Amino acid sequence: MPAMAYQAGSYRQHNNYKCFLPTPVNSAYEWKDKRITPALAQAMHAVGELNAASLSVPDLDAFLFMYITKEAVTSSHIEGTKTNVEDALMPEEELTPEKRNDWQEVKNYMAAMSFAIKELEKLPLSMRLIKDAHHVLMQGVRGSTKNPGEVRTVQNWIGGPSPDKARYVPPHFVDVPDLLTDLERLWHNTAIDTPELIRAGLSHYQFESIHPFLDGNGRTGRLLITLYLMHAELLSTPTLYLSAFFDANRDDYFDALNRVRKDNDMDFWLLYFLAGVTETAKDARKTLTEIMELKKRYEKLITDSFGKRTDVALRFLHYLFSHPMVQVKDAIEALAITKPSANSLVAKFAEVGILKETTGQKKNRIFSLWEYVGLFNSSFKI
Repeated sequence: MPAMAYQAGSYRQHNNYKCFLPTPVNSAYEWKDKRITPALAQAMHAVGELNAASLSVPDLDAFLFMYITKEAVTSSHIEGTKTNVEDALMPEEELTPEKRNDWQEVKNYMAAMSFAIKELEKLPLSMRLIKDAHHVLMQGVRGSTKNPGEVRTVQNWIGGPSPDKARYVPPHFVDVPDLLTDLERLWHNTAIDTPELIRAGLSHYQFESIHPFLDGNGRTGRLLITLYLMHAELLSTPTLYLSAFFDANRDDYFDALNRVRKDNDMDFWLLYFLAGVTETAKDARKTLTEIMELKKRYEKLITDSFGKRTDVALRFLHYLFSHPMVQVKDAIEALAITKPSANSLVAKFAEVGILKETTGQKKNRIFSLWEYVGLFNSSFKI
């Protein structure tokens, strides 16, 4: 697919509207814009450094929960939800009724991502895996009646009340199976030398252009980026998520995708995508460093302050990194200790500043590992 001849696709007439039929992507992509070569090198370097840093972190699994939480919040925010990281960590019963639908969408995204990551350990990246993850994503939320996990068999569109007035009309459903087969082949094609990060960018663009589901395509397509990087073995652990970068300026994100279809400018999208990979990888690595510094500071504080309770306090700290919003009952269950001991332990954590009470109530109080949560709750800066 030489860059000079690249055509994003063509428009096909169906009844009273035209839908976009994207060009298949399972072939070598040759870029024309000379800026892509150094941008690709930068992105590969940043991803490599992030991967090396993540492999050096003891008990990394304890921290991955928060990476997935932030991704779920920001990817869902792009689709219009209002849930923040703190809300996502709260028990549902502690939320006001108007927040619960958005909360459930975020929780579903977390479940879908966790499910897909686990499946990727035993299955190759495939549309089967993507469809199963989509099924998890859409359970009991907006779009739950729109065939979760099933490729659409009717026309869909973006924006507007009908296809003839829409902002974008994806390919007709009869073309979707072949397009998805072509996309899946790109993931596994060893006969072409297209770099893996370029394939990741092409894959996200193509998936969003196909829009294979009746709902949830944006979130599933962003989930696909991380899964592809793991499939390509650029990441050993799921620490890189681009939704925060996309969410920082949604107009740029959608404009970059639309520019491919409008102006046949895939290079523009790839430059934007590679910039996102670079900045997000740097940000994720910085967060890893800050986590380890925070952990070390907390461990010293516990060692200096908890006396005979140091061992149980260190076990509680380890628990908090994967459960950063807790109630006393959580400490009782996690540590197998009595209620008085749990009350005393949580109170001591609050006294030394590790935990902070968030509700202002005397009963059903919720404590936050507030500095740790704050590392994941800041807006992405571009």
